[in-house]
Amino acid sequence: MEFDNNIPIYIQVIHDIKQDIVTGVLGLGDKMSSGRDLALKYKINPNTANRIYRELEAQEICYTKRGLGTFVTEDGERVSQIRKDMANELLEQFISGMSKLGLPKNEIFLLLEEKFEKYDGTDIAQ
Repeated sequence: MEFDNNIPIYIQVIHDIKQDIVTGVLGLGDKMSSGRDLALKYKINPNTANRIYRELEAQEICYTKRGLGTFVTEDGERVSQIRKDMANELLEQFISGMSKLGLPKNEIFLLLEEKFEKYDGTDIAQ
């Protein structure tokens, strides 16, 4: 993973883990990597990995069972809410960017329509 120097690493890793959860790479109740393995995977400090898991627990995205490890939440509604929050964040960024270009709403819709017509749909969930 290439890190953006303008965003704290732990936030970027949290976003990546959330994306894995909402896309099903990590399923409900799945065991997550140990803190040490997370640190190795992302080439981060083990203390940062521990901070990531603490933050994910605070957001009720995962939970820890002493002696067994850390697990993805089993709450499907929570995962749906995370997906919705992530989608809204992307939409806010998109709308903000289009607004900065001075494009009116109807032009933005036309651009989206054109893009979807050209898009083959292989990466869009149907």
